[in-house]
Amino acid sequence: MKTISVQELAREDATHGVSLIDVRMPTEYREVHAENAQSVPLDSLEPKSAYEKYAQKNRPLYVICKSGGRSAMACKRFYEAGYDNVVSVDGGTEAWDRAGLPVVRGKKAISLERQVRIVAGALVFVGAVLAMLVDPMFAGLSAFIGAGLVFAGVTDTCGMGMMLAKMPWNRCQTHACQVR
Repeated sequence: MKTISVQELAREDATHGVSLIDVRMPTEYREVHAENAQSVPLDSLEPKSAYEKYAQKNRPLYVICKSGGRSAMACKRFYEAGYDNVVSVDGGTEAWDRAGLPVVRGKKAISLERQVRIVAGALVFVGAVLAMLVDPMFAGLSAFIGAGLVFAGVTDTCGMGMMLAKMPWNRCQTHACQVR
């Protein structure tokens, strides 16, 4: 997979202009994004239509996310669809912002990672309390959530995170995610 540092991408953009897509959730994009990035969430990314819409002829399509993980997944999907002129941005939006490069800031949101910790913690707590007060079988709820967290850590996929990502508060209508 081809990668580029945020400094190199900024120089390339200043020299030739670049096509940059941000594959984070719409609420993450709304919170902060590189100035010229277009929102194309990974969960709805269709490589053919995204490439045709955003790529410039004979120029790479750059892909950015929060820190580099999702942009690598997006690049893999582009490669599998036959598009090899895509480049993942090392360090993502976090590195872009830390480097002092131009960003657009909007409405803050609770990150998906924090939401998972809140929900998982609440379910473990409720399971433990119910096991002590109602029926010991409720300990299974806490065990199930714990096993899910271990699975998420080992596989780097989180079922709870995927479900939370589809919740209405993590979605925004196109006009609501536009930051002016």
